[in-house]
Amino acid sequence: MPSYETRRLEFGDQLAALREAAGLQSKDLAARLGWDPSKVSKLERGKQMASDADLIAWLRACGAEDHLELLREQLRELRVAHGAWRRQVRAGHQARQESDAREESAAGVIRAVDVMAVPGLLQIADYARSVFVTQAELLELPPGDVDEAVRARMRRSQILYEPGRRIEILVAESALSTAVCPPAVMAAQLDRLMSVIGLPAVRFGVLPAFRQLPHLLPAGFWVVDDEVLVEHAAGELRIDDEEQVAIFNRLADALWSRAVEGDDARAIIAACRRRWAEQADPQR
Repeated sequence: MPSYETRRLEFGDQLAALREAAGLQSKDLAARLGWDPSKVSKLERGKQMASDADLIAWLRACGAEDHLELLREQLRELRVAHGAWRRQVRAGHQARQESDAREESAAGVIRAVDVMAVPGLLQIADYARSVFVTQAELLELPPGDVDEAVRARMRRSQILYEPGRRIEILVAESALSTAVCPPAVMAAQLDRLMSVIGLPAVRFGVLPAFRQLPHLLPAGFWVVDDEVLVEHAAGELRIDDEEQVAIFNRLADALWSRAVEGDDARAIIAACRRRWAEQADPQR
């Protein structure tokens, strides 16, 4: 079954197709309905979920009332899917880590790209704890979930040592210098990255600072076989549309063309680690 995100985008595409079939531009439909034009855009791009009243008004304005029952049923299914997604978020970080572990264990290809943090598969326990604590505060998740989530994330990392899949992890230098946790923990986290370089099942690279990138990278992402996961402040987007997944794979390939690996990656990590060690122990 398509992901919630894909279904939401498809629903918006249907609304746009009906508007176009009626010969209306977005601004014309907005004027006819007395809406701000941005609302039409958000509904068509899946950025806002329509209410029943919105759907009825839209179809009436487009002369497409015969689509009402079909689209109303799709809208109900979207609300159910959205509720399930929200329950998953509210269930806490442990459930999410265990779900990710199941998906990764069944995957043949895992590609992770991050710009502001070390990806979860490479995190040490104290670093992961800092990440979970700040996210739990923002999302108002159960506070007792953090320790269980850390343990689940540590179990996930065992996949790095298992043969039979391709794992690529690419981090921007900014992820090595962002203070996710105290300096001593940051230094230990970078030690962990050093130990990953050269693992048989893992390709690890760094995007150096001050190097022009082939494309803008506003957020990190994961490609797990034929699905893309993009995290944001309130949760994540899951994309399984074939064309969009292909775009993310092309983006990853382009970024790898500007990355450094091996000894060059070690040099960048070592330089960042020295800065963190100096902050942790100013007397050194």
